[in-house]
Amino acid sequence: MTMNTGSSKFKHIISRCDRVSERPPIRYRVMAKTDMSGPLKKVTFGKKHPEKRNKTILLVGETGAGKSTLINALLNYTMGVKWEDEVWFEIVEDEKRGQSESQTSDVIVYEIFGFEGKTLPYSLTIIDTPGYGSTKGTEHDVIISQRLFDLFRSQDGVHEIDAVGLAVKATESRVSDRLLYIFNSIMSLFGNDIAKHIVLLITYSNGRRPENVFQALKATNIECAQNENNEPVHFLFDNYQHEVRNQPGYPDAPDKTSACGIAKLTDFLKNTAPQKLEKTVEVIKEHIRLTACIQNLQDRIELIELKRREIKEIQQAVKKHEQEMKLNAEFEIEVNEPYKHQESISTGMWGLFFYEAAVCCPLCEETCHYPGCTVAWKPAHCEVMKGGRCTACSRKCLASAHVKEKWRYVNKIKKVKKTLTGVKEKYDKNKAASLKASAILDDLQKEIDNLEADKEKWIDMVVQHVETLSEIALKVDSVSTYVHLDYLTKKMKENGDTEKFQKLKEKTCQVNEAIRSGVKYAYDGMCKIFTKNKENKEGTNV
Repeated sequence: MTMNTGSSKFKHIISRCDRVSERPPIRYRVMAKTDMSGPLKKVTFGKKHPEKRNKTILLVGETGAGKSTLINALLNYTMGVKWEDEVWFEIVEDEKRGQSESQTSDVIVYEIFGFEGKTLPYSLTIIDTPGYGSTKGTEHDVIISQRLFDLFRSQDGVHEIDAVGLAVKATESRVSDRLLYIFNSIMSLFGNDIAKHIVLLITYSNGRRPENVFQALKATNIECAQNENNEPVHFLFDNYQHEVRNQPGYPDAPDKTSACGIAKLTDFLKNTAPQKLEKTVEVIKEHIRLTACIQNLQDRIELIELKRREIKEIQQAVKKHEQEMKLNAEFEIEVNEPYKHQESISTGMWGLFFYEAAVCCPLCEETCHYPGCTVAWKPAHCEVMKGGRCTACSRKCLASAHVKEKWRYVNKIKKVKKTLTGVKEKYDKNKAASLKASAILDDLQKEIDNLEADKEKWIDMVVQHVETLSEIALKVDSVSTYVHLDYLTKKMKENGDTEKFQKLKEKTCQVNEAIRSGVKYAYDGMCKIFTKNKENKEGTNV
């Protein structure tokens, strides 16, 4: 078969590629090197030259937004592929064909080297965040955020970024609840120094001004780079270049839109200084501490409720058997007593840098960070540690007092028999105090009051974390933060205690309609996470 002009032009590359299709354009899958460093995947095409410049783009968008095609378009542009060459190279599978895979894959880093000084003055690193808002739900999105954190702080990861590209279809006439949730989730991860690097990548475009997208985004308060007309910096891409050509309905000269969009994007990258990610790492770390604090508070609310039930059972039993207990201090009553159980968890270990397990405090009998603790090999290196102490456990214990193991603490209950003497010893350290039923009841009420005071202290800690985020984060009133707090507010309302949390919401989340719309998508997913965790705990109670 006669080799066409494009095939001849790239024959040295094609000889190392897998052919995907025969019809024009002839499609090839490049033979890229794939490395796995823990849960992070890196796909490299070409050889890196350390002395040459590199530009890094982080791509964000919902499943089906065309990010995969966009990455391939950047690859072809970098390689110098022209429309008339009638060839198309792929480094990532097309979203339409590999959508199920893209929903389950992790954060992937694509590196394109070897074309510096030919088509571009720099090499490209593209970070793909797969399927935010996918069918796997908000729990999967939390994992993606953790993977980005691992990427930004690992030794061989990404430590500066040149652009954050928000991929949006040109056909979007409004920002859906899911898309708003995605944007808010990503924006909340960055430091407030990244706004001027956020740009819009308008996919499936016909080359016209995306007025409807501008109008849809206007109400979202998404901070991004602005051009000389005070509009969001944006670039247009058609997403049709790889499809079989000269078919009915195929757009005229679609390469012009993408070629122009990529050329303008590369100029933006050339003229934009990279942004270090130290503040972003601190923001993500503070989000992890906030989440750990809220999850720990959730466990405390659950434990307080279990202890409250136990105390009420004791109060009722003491009143019921007061006469018997007057005559016999060793008279036994049976109650449901809460206790901490070490529950086994699934863990992972990848190479020298990643070890996923739970960081726990044996002194407080609390889980301080789980899931998501991957990079830290020792508790002292965990994100919830600050100044050598834990920010999550009750006593703020030293990092050295913690362990990172294949188990976590969960609340359970068990049937136990108690005597009047035993109750007194548990709830009152003053052994010489009266063993009268009335005195015991007073002690039990004091214990309830102490539990409530402890809960107030941890609510104040949540406020402190949010205040810290308000100082350094690009977006503190994010959907994820609001959903956590809104869920807890709901639980507090069920327990008749909403005043403190209502003040917290008013102070930290001045919620506009955009945030509320995102919450509609995320709230059910977050509730499922907490409900599943609770069911798992209850399912193992004995």
